[in-house]
Amino acid sequence: MRSQEQISFYFDTNQFDLKKSEATRLNQWMASNKKVKIVAINGYTDEDGTVGFNDTLAQKRVDFIFQQVKNQIAIREDFKSRSFGKLHQQANDKSLNRRVTVYYILEADLAREEEILGIKTEEPAPKPKPKKQFPEAIVIQNPNGTESVYDLNVEFMRKVDAAQPGEKLQLENLNFQLNTFAIVNESRGKLYELLIVMQQNPELSIDIQGHLCCMTNDRNNLSYQRAKAISNFLRANGIENSRVTFQGFGVTKPIYPIPEKNEEERAANRRVEIQILKN
Repeated sequence: MRSQEQISFYFDTNQFDLKKSEATRLNQWMASNKKVKIVAINGYTDEDGTVGFNDTLAQKRVDFIFQQVKNQIAIREDFKSRSFGKLHQQANDKSLNRRVTVYYILEADLAREEEILGIKTEEPAPKPKPKKQFPEAIVIQNPNGTESVYDLNVEFMRKVDAAQPGEKLQLENLNFQLNTFAIVNESRGKLYELLIVMQQNPELSIDIQGHLCCMTNDRNNLSYQRAKAISNFLRANGIENSRVTFQGFGVTKPIYPIPEKNEEERAANRRVEIQILKN
């Protein structure tokens, strides 16, 4: 794995501008590295003189190099021009202490700049999904010109909208005419609840599952026909076929054993559920 590169330029004693040979090296380096990016410029001095004098001289050397490269090579806006005077660890060869070291990243590695510099970037917090506004009632125009108003269960619609794949939800208070797949008029609001959620959530796909009570088998395939009736309603109102599947389980998956003991158990077994396939 590549890291930042570096090059050093050396100064004469007590000088903060480069001698001719080092200036030539600097110009040659700039000419050969037009597309690198400088990330830091560090200055150093030898041990001669006071700490204050050396620190000032080190900073002047940094400033000199910066002025030479600033219009030639890209530099990080937050680069740190640090100077190390007498307090840095000295090399035995004093000439090696009188230097400025330029740290840079090659063009091929610029995409990894933050990683190379060890800078951890905080991931932006995910924006919460805007809360959908579901209506509390809906007015439907009937074929005979009259209007029907259906109250809607907003809490149920929000549950469907937020449900995860694999989750099952029961369509409570969804009733059919006896021994048919015709939905009673009072229950039509449940169909519109499901329709509105699917209209507002185009990612939602469901499987409609019908169940029966009270009998030993589903001879007329009634549970399937009831699930299909709900699917047909959704599709007739613009929901794509691929988003709605349906099946009937008859009496094969009762909540309570058949025969049921009372109406409460029969009502629990006689149900329609939706299973979330995608959301």
